[in-house]
Amino acid sequence: MKIFQGKIISNKNKKTLVIEVERLLAHPVYKKRFTRSKKYQVHSESEHKVGETVKFVETRPISKMKRWKVLEGK
Repeated sequence: MKIFQGKIISNKNKKTLVIEVERLLAHPVYKKRFTRSKKYQVHSESEHKVGETVKFVETRPISKMKRWKVLEGK
């Protein structure tokens, strides 16, 4: 079961949040560290605000883009 933590960047859709997850990686040769980010569409029944940090988990397909569900918000 995959669990990610990210920041909410959009809550304009009904029951859908767009969450951005940033990862810190190291270049395989030069060892310089850099960030990569990815956006996920996450299902949520409750209200959340932009800027909150939430944890979300993998689930069954809910729609074409949504395969994630909010676990908890901070």
